[in-house]
Amino acid sequence: MSTLQCTYRDHHISAEVMEHPGIPTPWAGGCRVTAPDGRTTRRLPLPLNLAFLDDLTKAQRASIAHGKWLVDQHLNKSRDLFPENVAKCHAA
Repeated sequence: MSTLQCTYRDHHISAEVMEHPGIPTPWAGGCRVTAPDGRTTRRLPLPLNLAFLDDLTKAQRASIAHGKWLVDQHLNKSRDLFPENVAKCHAA
């Protein structure tokens, strides 16, 4: 399965969709954000009421949109995307 990705406001966003077979809405949306300095978030799931979708493409697009919203919140409203105890730093 290919992963949808984009660069938004110098942050790399990857959709991380998980499959849960056997339910009517088997695709659990989520994303991972990498900052320009190399810090990467854990998998950030979609809000619970929107987390599960019936189509992989919809789940990937929703995950990317959520990642863009999170980057906006981080840059515009000082929301911490990278708490010290959760974020990973990849040395370049």
